[in-house]
Amino acid sequence: MEKEAGPGIAETRLDGPWYDVPTRGEGLATGAPEAPWEDRPELRAERVPGAAGVYLEVQRSAAFQEVRRRYRRFVVPAVAAFLLWYLAYVAVATTAHDLMARPVAGVLNVAMLAGLGQFLTTFLLTWAYVRHARLHRDRAALELRWDTQERARGTER
Repeated sequence: MEKEAGPGIAETRLDGPWYDVPTRGEGLATGAPEAPWEDRPELRAERVPGAAGVYLEVQRSAAFQEVRRRYRRFVVPAVAAFLLWYLAYVAVATTAHDLMARPVAGVLNVAMLAGLGQFLTTFLLTWAYVRHARLHRDRAALELRWDTQERARGTER
């Protein structure tokens, strides 16, 4: 079903009991607060038909949460450390000109070495991320993927 959203703009809405969920902002327009996912019975995995219910169930599973936890345990500290290192480089480069201009070897000075260190850090962080994913997440994520696809195919029949 389509409803007119404005002059020349049509908004597509799907019909069915599982699609009677307000889109983002609709709840605010009517004055009704938007409820969190877990408080909305129409979005519970057992009420959502087909593959969508399977994906909601998998998303709430302990195995999926473990993969997400392993991901966050690596990414959050790595991003924080890299941002801290980058911001420290920028702060020192803008405030301590004499320190950054100090020669180290030949034409290389502290600023050039620190700038090259930014590139080196990026490559090392990429390598560490790929290694961590391969050793700690890929196998579990692949098993989840295959299990989810099998279950989703089972709902299509």
